[in-house]
Amino acid sequence: MSRDQGQAQHRLSPAPVLDLDPLLDDPATRIVVCCGSGGVGKTTTAAALGLRAAERGRKVVVLTIDPARRLAQSMGIDSLDNTPRRVKGVEGDGELHAMMLDMKRTFDEIVEAHADPERAAAILSNPFYQSLSAGFAGTQEYMAMEKLGQLRARDEWDLIVVDTPPSRSALDFLDAPKRLGSFLDGKLIRVLLAPAKVGGRAGMMFLNVGMSMMTGALGKLLGGQLLKDVQTFVAAMDSMFGGFRTRADATYKLLQAPGTAFLVVAAPERDALREAAYFVERLAAERMPLAGLVLNRVHGSGAAQLSAERALAAAENLDLADVGGDASADGPSGTAADSPAAENLEEPRIVDQDGGKAGLRNSPDTYGSSEPPATEPGSGSPSADQLTAGLLRLHAERMHLLSREQRTRDRFTALHPEVAVAEVAALPGDVHDLAGLRDIGSRLAANRPELPETADN
Repeated sequence: MSRDQGQAQHRLSPAPVLDLDPLLDDPATRIVVCCGSGGVGKTTTAAALGLRAAERGRKVVVLTIDPARRLAQSMGIDSLDNTPRRVKGVEGDGELHAMMLDMKRTFDEIVEAHADPERAAAILSNPFYQSLSAGFAGTQEYMAMEKLGQLRARDEWDLIVVDTPPSRSALDFLDAPKRLGSFLDGKLIRVLLAPAKVGGRAGMMFLNVGMSMMTGALGKLLGGQLLKDVQTFVAAMDSMFGGFRTRADATYKLLQAPGTAFLVVAAPERDALREAAYFVERLAAERMPLAGLVLNRVHGSGAAQLSAERALAAAENLDLADVGGDASADGPSGTAADSPAAENLEEPRIVDQDGGKAGLRNSPDTYGSSEPPATEPGSGSPSADQLTAGLLRLHAERMHLLSREQRTRDRFTALHPEVAVAEVAALPGDVHDLAGLRDIGSRLAANRPELPETADN
């Protein structure tokens, strides 16, 4: 990075730091919703926040809608279902419970709670209902809202942490109630409901005369039996449609309430932060309380003072010195130890040659690092200069990665300077247990920047 680029970055005002512990400790905070695009660590973030809040004394339930079941594995539970299960091994005075949304079971519970036994049995056995409850577009997001409303109404937990569905767009979670309401108010539903609403002989006449053309066309399109199943389902569900809309509106208002906090989760990548920016704007438009941005998988370096350009220059000097050393290996003054590059390497600012650095070559965070220089023909292993040059090139690639991440983050900050940010360092592997979740929670609350400050050359 050039001096001008570094000065340009310094002119950007830093984003305010997101302090998560006060948010989790505040008894007024009753719901935390983790949202964002897929694959950015929402599930891990939700679980880590839930564990940290529980170990700080709160009674917490984490609701996940992640079909990968990673949450159950990390919490030491064989499986999660529609019933909250207590997590063992939590330190402190609080409690942690976890559950995974069962979309169909939640729909069944709604039917059983709001219909008499005979009508409920008819609905549950209806083929169209079975298809709708298992896979209708938007059903998962709507049922997540329903389950959130149920959990909050029970008033059994101090804090509910929600991991939103892994949809193509995280905005589906907010749109689901309106989408279902549009479906229930749609023209097709009203037409199918008309005979039941008219009733008796007049209804049959309406069905035979007024609907003959439409039902004929729908019958050809959907099949006669499916159309009959849809009509039966709609007639049975008619008395419940208003309840769906009422509960959806109530949950939507709950999400707007002061006791709710949204955390947008993203990675320092262009697409993820573009989605995060869109979500921030949508939350503002819907007047929903945004706590801040959690930026996962941020890379750092313990040698940030060594720029990529200087590292590459030092590597090239070492390569030249190594070649020169081969040409005059027998001469006392032609060794690599006497070269200018070797003198440069004596400065700690250029490279730290302490033990253990060679392991960086296999780090999973190098993102396609260059292969180390080839060994000399006939030699059994690379020379110290070759190893050092390889490490310098790996460091240069890491610094380029940090620079890209910083520029991406700065673009988001320039658009939304008011959004507080918590950064979490990239880890070498996945989180598989409570200890890993505890570590993530500590990193979330540490309030330390993981990206190095820009170093002037």
